[in-house]
Amino acid sequence: MDNNTKHPLWENIFRRKDDKITAVCRLWSSTPLFKGIAQSYIRRLVKNMHPRFYKTNETIFTTGDIGAGAVIIKSGEINIMAGDKILANLKAGDFFGEVSLVVDEPRTADAIAKSDCELIFFLRTDLEEWVHSSPRQGAQLMANISRVLAGRLRHANDMLTEKDNS
Repeated sequence: MDNNTKHPLWENIFRRKDDKITAVCRLWSSTPLFKGIAQSYIRRLVKNMHPRFYKTNETIFTTGDIGAGAVIIKSGEINIMAGDKILANLKAGDFFGEVSLVVDEPRTADAIAKSDCELIFFLRTDLEEWVHSSPRQGAQLMANISRVLAGRLRHANDMLTEKDNS
């Protein structure tokens, strides 16, 4: 055994190890979608979320697909694309697709795995159930979604204004 490897006998057996739910809770908690929402509520939601694995170059969704929910990247990288143009390169901890949490509309871009990745899907149906069972927390999440969407719209407007001025 090399000097950098601990022997299991000497590990702290009382230290809690992160389980998968706790790790995903931390990811979602760090996003503006869950600002002001207690960990206990986030944990309840995460228990119902849906992990999926994708290989490099695999399509997550394409333009025109009906969106079912938002996605957070647990590991790997995703490209959000419009045609051949990369709109965004997203990494672990980033989220996308939040528009489909509030509207049943077609996706406006493609999402392609740039590397092998694990994604966690937060479906609109899970959100709707949660809003009914926890209306105050649900209202906070809906307000957060509104702020995120407004911020993205503002950013898109700024980019269009810069493009027109150049």
